[in-house]
Amino acid sequence: MTPPARRLGRAAMILAGLALGIGLAGLFVATRQAPLHGETAPPPPSVTVIEARPLALRLEARGHGAARPTETWQAVANVAGRVVERHPDLEGGALLREGTLLLALDPSRYALAIAEAEAELASLVAERALLDTEEENTGRLLALERQRLALADQELARIERLAAGDAVSRSRLDEQRRSTLSQRQAVASLENALALLPARRQVLEARIERAGTRLAQARRDLEDTRFTAPYDLRLGEVEVELHQFVGVGQRLFQADSLAAAEVEAHVPFAMMRRLLGGVTPAELPEDVLDRAARLDLSGIRAEVALVGAADVGWVGRVVRVASGLDPATRTVRVVVRVDHPYREARPPDRPPLLRDMYTRVTLSTADTVPRLVVPAAAVHQGELYLADQDDRLERRPVEVAFEQHDLAVIAAGLAPGERVIVDDLQPAINGMALAPRRDEALERRLRVLAAGERP
Repeated sequence: MTPPARRLGRAAMILAGLALGIGLAGLFVATRQAPLHGETAPPPPSVTVIEARPLALRLEARGHGAARPTETWQAVANVAGRVVERHPDLEGGALLREGTLLLALDPSRYALAIAEAEAELASLVAERALLDTEEENTGRLLALERQRLALADQELARIERLAAGDAVSRSRLDEQRRSTLSQRQAVASLENALALLPARRQVLEARIERAGTRLAQARRDLEDTRFTAPYDLRLGEVEVELHQFVGVGQRLFQADSLAAAEVEAHVPFAMMRRLLGGVTPAELPEDVLDRAARLDLSGIRAEVALVGAADVGWVGRVVRVASGLDPATRTVRVVVRVDHPYREARPPDRPPLLRDMYTRVTLSTADTVPRLVVPAAAVHQGELYLADQDDRLERRPVEVAFEQHDLAVIAAGLAPGERVIVDDLQPAINGMALAPRRDEALERRLRVLAAGERP
């Protein structure tokens, strides 16, 4: 085939292809179908809602602190001596009953001091008896001498009358005067002796009192040689051994009472302020002491739990609020007492509340007024999602008073009866249609949580 013929054949093929493409395009255009338009909009999203209701709320405050016994005995030697008796269980951690003799020092020197003081006191008492006898005898002699003086005065008066009539001599008169003066001197001497007896008695009474004091001190020293458990106790560190000589002021051992334990919990100031608002009377007296007496801490329920073992806990009571804030954390120091911390102990599953155990303290009391409570997760950056009467979304700013556990207490922006959305909508557009579904089980759970119970 010649070149012109080949060129003509290729052109014919191209034209045929173009004609075929144009024909197919026309066919597709002629047979096209218009897009189908739906007659209904997509369904609105389904959301879970709860109805806002004022609930009885139990206010809570939480803090942490280390346990300590309410009573601790630091046994210190008041007297010196050698240890002659030591309880076989006098070791750290041992539990001993009240009245158990723990330690005894050599009592011999103090027994001798008691004997010496008793002998001195007996001597002084005998001396006082002699003084009483002397006072009685001097009184009788004085009475006799006064009678003799009266007779001498009468005789002198008679002789003076006779001397006036020259019936007696001058020398007889002078002799009677000397006799009367001598009798007066005897009476005065006895009166002086009797007047000195009260002073001698005071000195003797002072000596007797001093001897009695020495005797009492000697007996006290003898008592101080024996160390008896004043209550049921748990021994701490023991620093004395048998036959060891101990000096005055030397520390012997430490013991903790088993009767009660205390925890000084450090509670945030805002929590404690909110909690005390539930137990403070509406009207307080002006007097500070009366105001403290009106603050009824017995209305606060206290629970103590061991950190690291949530199933180990004790029921306590608030006994006082320590003075001042903690300088490091600026928290309120609340002292909670747990009575009988060893009563239900079953080591190792349930240990007793021991010294330096780190605990978590939960304080709670019933609020004075019902509160609007919603799940804390339903608050989105200060807003609540609500379903209005037309089942459309309303984003409303609210004021959260405080959060407790997983609950948020709403102070403003929410009214009773409104429906609160508890789901996290994405996207959340004001006015969008919703399909709300009320969750009554969640409402019951909120009531239980708000009342301070465990669901």
